[in-house]
Amino acid sequence: MTTTADASETATADDLRPRPDSPRRRWIRRGAPVAAFAVLAILPFSTLDLPGLLPGPANSPGSLQLLAVCLVFAGLAATYDLLFGRTGLLSFGHALYVALGSYTVNIAVTKLGLTLPAALLLAVLVGLVVPALLGAVALRVNGIAFAMVTLATAQVGSILVMSDPGRLTGGEEGLPLAPDAIPAFLSGVANTANLYWIALGYLIVVLAVIAWVVASEPGRVWQAIRENERRVSVLGLPPYRFRLLAFVIASFLATLGGVVHLFLVGGSSPQITTSNFTLAFLVMVVLGGTGSRWGAMLGGVLYTYLDHRLAALGTSDAVAGLPEVLRAPLSEPLFVLGVLFIVMVYFLPGGLASLAARLRGRTR
Repeated sequence: MTTTADASETATADDLRPRPDSPRRRWIRRGAPVAAFAVLAILPFSTLDLPGLLPGPANSPGSLQLLAVCLVFAGLAATYDLLFGRTGLLSFGHALYVALGSYTVNIAVTKLGLTLPAALLLAVLVGLVVPALLGAVALRVNGIAFAMVTLATAQVGSILVMSDPGRLTGGEEGLPLAPDAIPAFLSGVANTANLYWIALGYLIVVLAVIAWVVASEPGRVWQAIRENERRVSVLGLPPYRFRLLAFVIASFLATLGGVVHLFLVGGSSPQITTSNFTLAFLVMVVLGGTGSRWGAMLGGVLYTYLDHRLAALGTSDAVAGLPEVLRAPLSEPLFVLGVLFIVMVYFLPGGLASLAARLRGRTR
C-alpha cells in the first residue's frame, strides 16, 4: 500500500524530473530567434516611431546607429560569457582584444596605407596569434591570479595606446578612421543601414559560433572545468588546452567585434582599452544571466541602450524640473545603471535569462 508520504515523495520526484519538450515548445524555442532576427533585419525599412525610446523613427540614422551599437555590444557580451559563464574564467582584459581589432584595422588603412581586405586579413591573424600567446601565459595560473594577469596585460595595452608610440594610435585623442580608407557604402550618414546590417550579421555569427562550440565536445569539457577542474584532470583531459581554446575563440570573436565597432563609430577610442570597458562586459553578462548566450545578448542590449539613453534623459526638461534630491542622481547614467544592477542581482539573481523559467514556475 502506498502511503500519503510515499505518494508525496513520488510526486515530488516526478516534478523534479526534466520533462521532454513538447513540439510546441520546441518550435517556439527554435522559431522565436529566427523571427526576432528577421524583424531586426527589416527594421531599416520601417518608419515606426517610438517617442522616448528611440531618438527618431526606426529607420532614421540616429535610431539605426543606436541599435547597431546595441547589437555589437550584445555580441561582445556573448563572447565574454563564453569565458566567464561557460568556462569560469574571470578575465579583466577582454577589452584588449576589442581594441586590438579596432586599432589594427584603423592603423593599417589610415597609417600604413593598406587596402581594407588586407587590413581585415591582418586583424584576423592578429586576433588569433595575440590571444594564443597571451593566453598561453595567463592560463598557467587560475582564479584571482588569472584575473590579475589579464588585468596587467590589458593595462599594458592601454598604456601603449595612450603613449602613442610612433604616432600610430593618436594617444588620448584617439585615431579617426580616414573616410577614403573604407568603401563608400560604409561611410556617411546615408549608409547607416548598411552598418546596422553588418552589426546584426556580427551578432548572428557570434551566437552561431558559440552555439556550435558549446554543443561540441570542448563545450562539454568547458562546463566540466567550470564545475570541477580537478575532476577533469583525473579523467585524463588536459584542462589547460581546453581553457586556452575557449580563451582564443572568445578573444578572436571580440577582435572581430572591435572591427565592427570601428566602422560604426568612425574611429578608435582609447576608452575601449581600459579595464572599465571589460567591467561593463561583466555587468552585461550578470544582468543577462551567466552561462546563457541569449541572456548575455539581452544584457548587452539593455546595458548599452540604457547607457546611451540615460545620458539624454539626464539632460531632458523632465529631469531638470525635478527637485534637487531626484535631479542629481537621475542626471548620472552610471548611478541609475548601478541601482538597476543591484536590483537585478538581488531580486533576479539568475539574470534576464531566468525570468521565463521563474514565470513558468509561478504559473504552474
